[in-house]
Amino acid sequence: MTALDGLTILDFSRLLPGPYATWLLTEMGACTTRIENPREVTKQARVFGWDKLSGAERESIRAQDMLARGKRSLMLDIGHDKARDVITHIARAADIVVSDYRPGVLDKLGLGPDALMATNPRLIYCEISLCGQTGPYRDRPGHDPLAMAISGAMSRAGDRPERPSALGLAAADILTGTNAALAILAAVTERTRTGRGKHLDIAMSDAAMCLNANVLSRHPDLSTIPPRGQRRADTGIWRTKDGKFIATSDMEPAYWERFCALAGHPEWIPLQLDPAARADIIAQIAALFETRTRDEWESILSEANTQFAPVLSVTEALDDPHNLARGMVTELDSPKAAIRQLSLPLGDALRPETPHRAAVMPGTDGAEVLADAGFSQDEIDALIQDGLFG
Repeated sequence: MTALDGLTILDFSRLLPGPYATWLLTEMGACTTRIENPREVTKQARVFGWDKLSGAERESIRAQDMLARGKRSLMLDIGHDKARDVITHIARAADIVVSDYRPGVLDKLGLGPDALMATNPRLIYCEISLCGQTGPYRDRPGHDPLAMAISGAMSRAGDRPERPSALGLAAADILTGTNAALAILAAVTERTRTGRGKHLDIAMSDAAMCLNANVLSRHPDLSTIPPRGQRRADTGIWRTKDGKFIATSDMEPAYWERFCALAGHPEWIPLQLDPAARADIIAQIAALFETRTRDEWESILSEANTQFAPVLSVTEALDDPHNLARGMVTELDSPKAAIRQLSLPLGDALRPETPHRAAVMPGTDGAEVLADAGFSQDEIDALIQDGLFG
């Protein structure tokens, strides 16, 4: 048995935070059913240009969606007049509902937390949105960059003093999904004592604010927060002779001393935190790294026992022996070819023994989901005739 064996999830989420949260829980054994709205599927296809691809091409792309891996798919027009009864019936036996619709959207359809928790008091209903279910920004639409901006985290991003930078990574999305999974598991634990579910309000802006934790913990006097920019010479990203990059983080004195020794500049050691010397030291370090390739620097820095890492591309990271040894790459079969995806990042103890099946096309498991919920074949056929499945 897996850690979350027996937990059932109805997943209305479509964007990155919600699917990431339910992916974490699915990998640990929860049985997750995606409620996929035909209109949302069509909209997503247009956003990414998938509507111009063949059916086989779209199936191949879907199979590569690691966040849909191992999840069942029920295609359901949630605006249909019979959708409420069908979903309510399924939700009566569910443990968890996850939604990333804007505040109030599912409430208007009779599918919000008040309605579903009234029929299933043990239900844990997790709502994920940009700015939460309360507050002045409650109804704002938006994605990861806006959460980063509202939280103050974007103001710290990048090393350009003149302007903040986009990270190029969905940091707020992934952190929000992790927070949602953590909150859900806490609510499941609480339910074992109380017998009752809980409504969870998870905001991307809240999650992103926690990216400021290191700054706030070190600068209780906010006026002392240093400006954005490269503030240290002992830490940086350096271009090598072959156009690749090495990252260093020799902040601890012993490591800085070792780096200065191998660089041939012991006079830098007492200047580690000297703002006046910083620009000159950085320029000399940058020039030094340009004299050898990344592989050569890996050997030199390893021998000197300093803190460093090559800046790997995504492809290189998937092939890196350490990441492979840690089990962070999994391979699974799809209808067309083997697919390489990421594994659950929580260690071997919680990972499934065998990889889940690749993501399936929307609606693949509809009949199975409804049959498991107690619908007869005649009832399923009637719902299909009524156009409930788009």
